[in-house]
Amino acid sequence: MKIALVQQHATEDKSANLQRGLAAAQAAIDAGAKLICFAELAFEPFYPQQPAGQGYRELAEPIPGPTTDLFCQLAARHQVVFVLNLFEREGQQTYDSSPVIDADGTLLGITRMTHITEYECFHEQGYYLPGDRGAPVYDTRYGKVGVAICYDRHYPEYMRALAVAGAELVVVPQAGAVGEWPDGLYEAEMRVAAFQNGYFTALCNRVGPESKLTFAGESFVCDPSGTVIARAGQGSDEVLYCDIDTDQIAESPARKLFLRDRRPELYSQWHE
Repeated sequence: MKIALVQQHATEDKSANLQRGLAAAQAAIDAGAKLICFAELAFEPFYPQQPAGQGYRELAEPIPGPTTDLFCQLAARHQVVFVLNLFEREGQQTYDSSPVIDADGTLLGITRMTHITEYECFHEQGYYLPGDRGAPVYDTRYGKVGVAICYDRHYPEYMRALAVAGAELVVVPQAGAVGEWPDGLYEAEMRVAAFQNGYFTALCNRVGPESKLTFAGESFVCDPSGTVIARAGQGSDEVLYCDIDTDQIAESPARKLFLRDRRPELYSQWHE
């Protein structure tokens, strides 16, 4: 199966960002992609560069809503799966959310970022409530897909929960800045998660300069052995394509050994 990771810059013009994203999605469809992913807040500026000000909720949108409606129509027309990432508003509550749309245009569900950070240029606790949807895995037409939104990837227990629920591919919408993770640690993290859990990981990053940060790009895909099998460039708008073979999953060490030999009855006593 061919997947596509849309690595694109964003400006203050949300409409233009969305149109650029739809054009990239159409290009990926034309190239034969069956599952298409976008980076964190792909169609809008990365708001948490600044502390949340009055009226920040007005920046968010409902799901389902205008953006998901467009992608649901595109999915149904071309029989593709989409993993998006939006600033979601539900009533007075706001979240960092990834709707997952199946190939018939059905909105299968919403993953909400579970762990919310707060530090310079990542003032996320002012914008997002902690997710309340757990770690769902979606049974799409083209395989079982989990989502780990940016900061969630740092939590091995979250990444393992996706494996236990049967994920074959874990998509990671990210907002990673240039120099944020020295020595390739964010890549190593994804490689280890893929190896320990026996699934593909696909990290889709923002790219380009914004008000306080320059996002790195360098989106990449790892196979269940922990090997990077596709990588996008630094600083470039592009669509990264990768053919993944889900038959590799059953032969991975995690699926043949690690998950088989787990002893979850012991682990709860170690939790605080």
